[in-house]
Amino acid sequence: MNDKELLLWLEKATLGDETAFQLVYQSTHQDVYQTVAFLVYNKQDIEDIVNEVYMRMWRSIHTYDSSRPFRYWLHGITVRQVQDWKRKAWRRIRLFERNRQMACEQLEWADRAVLQSETQDELFSLIHQLSYKLRVVVILRYFHDYALDEIADLLQIPVGTVKSRQHLALKELRNRFDMTGGDAYVH
Repeated sequence: MNDKELLLWLEKATLGDETAFQLVYQSTHQDVYQTVAFLVYNKQDIEDIVNEVYMRMWRSIHTYDSSRPFRYWLHGITVRQVQDWKRKAWRRIRLFERNRQMACEQLEWADRAVLQSETQDELFSLIHQLSYKLRVVVILRYFHDYALDEIADLLQIPVGTVKSRQHLALKELRNRFDMTGGDAYVH
């Protein structure tokens, strides 16, 4: 269908004639589809964009200036719809990526928490196997972050004794951790 014939059907479509709109659609659909297909690769997206082109054309057909070529006007709508789609797709990708990162961070945090919890449980079990004198030094030093002189003062023993108990406790923990197959390093 040439532009003169299209203009007659467009005038009728402007007045709300759906049959006229169908004829305009049928005569331009292949051209619009090919234009979108050159600009977008996903077949489902192409179909969606083509549908949006015709919805926009239907809503704005009353703004068409019949002194200008119709296909030029329609291609303008087509290109703008593709640009809108790309902008929306970019936003969706950014939102998807942000959500994926947040999910990964939460998963990573949860994995770290589980691993830390399992390691802590194993470490607590090993600490409970130490003699009381060694265990109290480890608890005060590593779980409550007391300095060696503070531990000595709390336990009312010399700092040298605290150092020696700490050394013995760590040595025992390393040996026991190695025997259990642990791969973490006890300081």
